Amino acid sequence: MDPRKPVEVVKDVVEAAAAKVTDALSPDVPGAPGSGTPSLAEPTTPHDPLPPKKEQGTPETRTPTGAETGVPPTAKGQQGAYLTTAQGARLRDTDHSLKAGARGPVLLQDHHFREKIMHFDHERIPERVVHARGAGAHGVFTSYGTAEGLTRAGFLKKNVETPVFVRFSTVLGSRGSADTVRDTRGFATKFYTEEGTFDLVGNNIPVFFIQDAIKFPDVIHAGKPHPDREIPQAQSAHDTFWDFVSLHTEAQHHTIWNMSDRGIPRSYRTMEGFGVHTFRLVNDAGETVLVKFHWKPKLGVHSLTWEEAQLLSGLDPDFHRRDLYDAIESGAFPEWELGLQVFPDTPEETFAGVDLLDPTKIVPEELAEVQPVGRLVLNRTPTNFFAEVEQVAFHLGHLPPGIDVTNDPLLQGRLFSYLDTQLTRLAGPNFHQIPVNRPHAPVNDMLRDGFHQQAVHAGVAPYRPNSLDGGNPFPAGDAENAFVDVPVRVAEAPKIRQNPASFDDHYSQVRLFWQSMTPVEKDHIIRAYTFELGKVYEQAIKERQLQCLANVDPILCAQVATGLGLPVPEPTQPLAEVAASPALSQVGHVWPPDGRMIGIVVGDDDADGVTALREAVFAAGMVPLIIAPHGGTIGTVTVQRTFATARSVEFDALLVAAAPPPAPDALPSRDDKAGAGTDRSVDPRVLMMIDEAWRHAKAIGAWGDGAAVLQRAGVAGTPGVVAGESGADTFAAVQELLGSHRVWQRFPASVA
Repeated sequence: MDPRKPVEVVKDVVEAAAAKVTDALSPDVPGAPGSGTPSLAEPTTPHDPLPPKKEQGTPETRTPTGAETGVPPTAKGQQGAYLTTAQGARLRDTDHSLKAGARGPVLLQDHHFREKIMHFDHERIPERVVHARGAGAHGVFTSYGTAEGLTRAGFLKKNVETPVFVRFSTVLGSRGSADTVRDTRGFATKFYTEEGTFDLVGNNIPVFFIQDAIKFPDVIHAGKPHPDREIPQAQSAHDTFWDFVSLHTEAQHHTIWNMSDRGIPRSYRTMEGFGVHTFRLVNDAGETVLVKFHWKPKLGVHSLTWEEAQLLSGLDPDFHRRDLYDAIESGAFPEWELGLQVFPDTPEETFAGVDLLDPTKIVPEELAEVQPVGRLVLNRTPTNFFAEVEQVAFHLGHLPPGIDVTNDPLLQGRLFSYLDTQLTRLAGPNFHQIPVNRPHAPVNDMLRDGFHQQAVHAGVAPYRPNSLDGGNPFPAGDAENAFVDVPVRVAEAPKIRQNPASFDDHYSQVRLFWQSMTPVEKDHIIRAYTFELGKVYEQAIKERQLQCLANVDPILCAQVATGLGLPVPEPTQPLAEVAASPALSQVGHVWPPDGRMIGIVVGDDDADGVTALREAVFAAGMVPLIIAPHGGTIGTVTVQRTFATARSVEFDALLVAAAPPPAPDALPSRDDKAGAGTDRSVDPRVLMMIDEAWRHAKAIGAWGDGAAVLQRAGVAGTPGVVAGESGADTFAAVQELLGSHRVWQRFPASVA
């Protein structure tokens, strides 16, 4: 990891770009596709493969059985300067198949063509049934040591650093869907501990739709596109989803989280993660506690507005993936704190009236605080997306000594399902030998053969007991820190298909979530339910879901019913008495500005004070992006965006340093954003950016000629819009506004 502060790394990147005035998209600007600078003509001088980009990393160079190899990471990549077959034979030509004469048929003997096409035909593996659309990155987890008394797990001892790979994902969409759809997000972390791999496979929502894994095919079939038309893609605004959740009402708690702003995160960097289930920890003395895992983002929990999400689905469907990788490349490394909610391990397995084995319930943080136990930093992007992000395989049964599972029926089913699915996706039982999945602990498992066996096992006796291999491998005990299956007593009971009575409460925590929201968040939830149910065709399904909402809150139900033009039903059961949990709200806190993107609009001339303003933005830990009429440079400042390529959704705040007239390319025939209005004193694309940023409750600032643009846009004097005397004091005011992420007071809420 670069030892300097992230902002120093970011500054160096952009300053280096500024020096390359001949190329507005210099390789040093975040987003460059490769580590080299391409020539205009096709290169013809042979040379070895270019090195990876500086922010890229790969899985460590381990053998299939976990041993360090000592070879450099590039040893796993292409070798040599010349094109070869898969067996290393050098090739003269890969542009023409072998034919019987220049106009003759292709010959069957063309083994190079056969190999090339065969491999191409099999480049794709089956995508995940769920969580197909994802992005991943490498990083490091550093333990604080605060969990040492709770668990014997070595990676949670003080100051232990553990390599990790994290994959973020949506649930419902295919690999080709957009990032910014309303959906649950996966947050899966692979810890390569010295005692074996630990996979913490969670979501950005702490509860799930179902209580028992046997219902998992049902909820996914309901959420996926309709099987007859394969639409709609990557969304829940359709009949089958609402048919299911309105009938299977244990899904109502997860559903209201999805209908809240949590369903459309601003970025992976500003997204919470949850282990969902309750786990059991055991320490060196054999003492146990129950815990829930939480990931808390350093930058706070923030979301997109609904309009931003829609714009981005068309403008940049890779927005979350790009944000993650650009942040790492810029040195603004994404960071989370791992925390635990800790509960006594009682026979009832409940806490404060909440059944800890029910995955549709939370324990409010006000009742059980989240205790920080370590810090996660993502600092390397993948070198090869397929080899790492697509082939990484998670499993809840990958547990180190000191962490064990509970009898949560959803967790129990996942322990079976995750292994089973890899057999299809990764073509056999040896998926753990793929580099990104290889453990960082010695492996002697007696597992043999099978598809894609990469290890070369020695010995003749892969069984126990044996004498032919001298008894190897031997069982381990407590002294060798063997895994502990905690000997929890199982109550005597008949074999039945039934849930405990405590699982039957499907509405009290839905009401708890609603009551914990601020007015602006309640407005967004109402809007989401109204939109989604408005997409439902069958009237009976809409009415059934309204009945569910009536059991949550009368205001929520009435507002959605009004939007649908339907009568408001009466609740079928008493409304639960709940105490609000402020920790569930995303609004009302102050967060650090690290890595925020600040758009700075300039004119065709070097705007006064822009260079000093860029320095101030860097010093505040943020990234300035210059938006100009054209690419290249404005004076001495390198341009990162043009009026033609920029859109407000890319930026967390907008600063206007000039009043640029329409640029030469501001032609309605060329760009819809250029407009065809009669008043063309200011480039219409700048006015659109300001209008969008204002509607999305973002901070806006201007000075000098830029202040007149705010007047022209009709936003001057409204909350969160600053007109300063200089760039420095304007930015200072905007920076203070950014601590709250958005200026929600600009739009008074319609509900209390």
